[in-house]
Amino acid sequence: MSGQVQQTVLVVEDEEAFIDALVVGLQREGFGVEVARDGAEALSNFDKVDPDIVLLDVMLPKVSGTDVCREIRKKSQVPIIMVSAKGTEIDTVVGLEVGADDYIVKPYRIRELVARVRAALRRSTVGADGELGSSSGVTVGDISIDPDQHIVTVRGKLTKLPLKEFELLYVLMANAGRVMTRDTLIDRVWGSDYYGDTKTLDVHIKRLRSKVEVDPGSPVAILTIRGLGYKFERA
Repeated sequence: MSGQVQQTVLVVEDEEAFIDALVVGLQREGFGVEVARDGAEALSNFDKVDPDIVLLDVMLPKVSGTDVCREIRKKSQVPIIMVSAKGTEIDTVVGLEVGADDYIVKPYRIRELVARVRAALRRSTVGADGELGSSSGVTVGDISIDPDQHIVTVRGKLTKLPLKEFELLYVLMANAGRVMTRDTLIDRVWGSDYYGDTKTLDVHIKRLRSKVEVDPGSPVAILTIRGLGYKFERA
C-alpha cells in the first residue's frame, strides 16, 4: 500500500456480527473503515468522515437506508452500495431509485463485496468508456451532455444526474442509433467484473427516462429493444 492513499468505506449496519466481519475483511484489503449503527449516525458520520464509498444497509434504526441514500444524494455523488436481506427486493429497487449505484444481498461473501466496492470506486473515477473525462460532448435532438463539465441539458434546462445515470446516458448518446445490449451497457458503466443482475440497469433506465423524456411512459429517446437492450434514438 506504500504510496497509495487509503480509501475509506463508511459501513452503515446495525448487526454486530456483520459489522465485525466487514471491519476485519475490509481492513485486510487495505481500506479504512468507519462504522455507523443507525441512519441518523450515518448522516452525521458522512459529513465528518467524507468517505470514498458508502456500504448502506436498507433496514436501519431511526432513519431508513433509503432515506439515508436520498439525503446523501442531495449533496454528494459518492458511490453507494445498498445491502438488503433476502426477500426485500422491493427495498432494493427503491434504494436504486433514490440513487444507489449497486446492491448486494445478505448473506454475501466478503470477496464478492470487496470486488463490488473496488468496481464502484473505479467507476467513480474512470469514465463510462474509460476515457470519459477527455471525451467530447454529444448533442442528440434537444438533449446535450458534456462529460468534461458533467453537465446535461434537456430542452434548454440543466438537469442534475447521479454519476451512474450520467455515465449511462453518455454511453447511450455517444452510440445514438445503435442498439446497445444489456451486457454491453453493464460492462461500460458498471465494469466487466460486475456481479449483479440487469435489474440495476433497468432501474437506472427508468430514472433516466423520468428526467429526459417528455412522457416517460411513452419514451421516444431511450427505446427498449426487446430481447436485446436499449437504443438512444437519433432525432
